[in-house]
Amino acid sequence: MSPPASDIVRFDQLAYRYPGGQDVLSGVNFSIAQGEMVYVTGPSGAGKSTLLRLIAALCRPTRGQLVVMGQNLSALKNRHIPAYRQHIGLVFQNFNLLYDRTVFDNVALPLVIRGYAYADIGRRTRAALDAVGLLNREKSLPLTLSGGEQQRVGIARAIVTKPALILADEPTGNLDPEMALEVMRGFQRFNEAGVTVMIATHAIDLIEALPHRIIHLEHGQITDKRPTAASQLGDRHGAR
Repeated sequence: MSPPASDIVRFDQLAYRYPGGQDVLSGVNFSIAQGEMVYVTGPSGAGKSTLLRLIAALCRPTRGQLVVMGQNLSALKNRHIPAYRQHIGLVFQNFNLLYDRTVFDNVALPLVIRGYAYADIGRRTRAALDAVGLLNREKSLPLTLSGGEQQRVGIARAIVTKPALILADEPTGNLDPEMALEVMRGFQRFNEAGVTVMIATHAIDLIEALPHRIIHLEHGQITDKRPTAASQLGDRHGAR
């Protein structure tokens, strides 16, 4: 069953279990409307990263149904996953940049892989860099940039294909507070332009500074609780 037109993501009684292990997520139900910005919070091991990985089709549900942009991911054939992912932008905590390539080449990579024309690659890549304030660094190597600038390169790479949905997994975990707030404000600007944004985060101060709907996980299930500094403790150390 497809979700209503206004929903871009819908979880119906979804569960995910690691092979040979226990459920990481269990009985998860929620939907996200087109154009929403949502925080996914919870303590270490609550399932935040797994939730985003399921939406990105990096893993498959064990039970239940997950419908994203009209696609039932439980039934999505492997050969159709690359085309599906073209509508999603992924942002990681550890940047995942190619350090022997320039900023321009890192951002352009998704377009090159998808066979865009040379002129389109240049135009789209520079537009994405301009959107994150790094147009003047396009010829730089990533290691010459600050951590915040490297994260903004990762965000530019995520938006260069003009995705309908951005998934960001702890995008501010390696940044100082000032740069973390600027990165979050960047996500909010994209959201204001109509992009749906989901951010898994432990940063309570940023959630309070830029409030949006919260989906809070504990023990693999959504709860009515709200995150606190104590409940999020440990998320800086590899929480999933």
